[in-house]
Amino acid sequence: MAIDGSANIHPNALVEDGATVGPNCEIGPFAHVGADVILGAGCILKSHAVVAGWTEIGVQTTIYPFASVGHAPQDLKYAGERTKLEIGAKNRIREGVTLNPGTAGGGGLTKIGDNNLLMVNAHIGHDSILGNNIVIANGVSLGGHVIVEDNVIMGGHSAIHQFCRIGTGSMLAGFAAVAEDVIPYGMVHGNRADLTGLNLIGLKRRGFEKSDIHSLRGAFKDVFHGDTDTLQERLVKALADYPNSGLVAQLASFVQSETSRGICTPKGR
Repeated sequence: MAIDGSANIHPNALVEDGATVGPNCEIGPFAHVGADVILGAGCILKSHAVVAGWTEIGVQTTIYPFASVGHAPQDLKYAGERTKLEIGAKNRIREGVTLNPGTAGGGGLTKIGDNNLLMVNAHIGHDSILGNNIVIANGVSLGGHVIVEDNVIMGGHSAIHQFCRIGTGSMLAGFAAVAEDVIPYGMVHGNRADLTGLNLIGLKRRGFEKSDIHSLRGAFKDVFHGDTDTLQERLVKALADYPNSGLVAQLASFVQSETSRGICTPKGR
C-alpha cells in the first residue's frame, strides 16, 4: 500500500493493501478502494463510492456516492482476465455511474479522457474509448466497444449500440437510440436515431471560422441530401468543392474510415 501522508481517509473507508492513494486525496465514509487501484493527486471519493479492479484514475477526479468503477465487465465471455480501466484527469463521475474495464477480446482497456461529466446512472460498457470534454447526461447507456470523440453531448437516456463511433462535437437528443456512427458535429434524435442536421451552436462555441462552418453546411447538404451518385461519391465531390475546409476534411475522414455499423443519415435517405 502506498498512501500519501496528505491524503484524508475517513476511518470508516476501506482501502485495501496494495492500493496507491496520491497527495491530497479525500476518501469518504464507507468508500472502498481495491488493491490494484491507483488514485492520482487530489482525487475525491464521496461516501459509498467503490473503485475496484485494475483501475487508474487521473488527478482531481471526483467520484460520487454509489458509483461502481472498475468491477467486472458485463460480458458473458469475460473469464476473469486482468484488464484495465483508465480514467483521466478532472472528471466528474456522478451517483450510480457504472464504468467497466476492458475484455481480452476487445483489447483489454476501457479508457476515459479528461474533463468529462458523467451524470447520474450513466453506464460505460467494456472496451469503450472516450475522449475529452464530453457531457453524458442521466441514464445514458454505452454498449461495449463504443468510441466517443471530444466535445460530444449526449442527452438523457440515450443509448449507443456496440461498436458505434460518435464523432467529435456531435449532439445526441434525449432518448436517442443510436445504432450507426454519428458524423462529427452531427445532431441525431429518434428511435432508431436519424441525422437531423449539424450542431451549429457547438461549432460556433468552439470558435470555428464562419467560412469553415459555411463550407461544412454546404458539404453536409450535398453529401446527405444530394440525389445523384452514392454517398461516398458525393463525399469525394464535396472534398473537391471545399478543398480548403478543415471541417469538411474531418467529415470525409470520419465517413471514409472503416466501420461495422454504417453511417447515421437523415430520415428516408
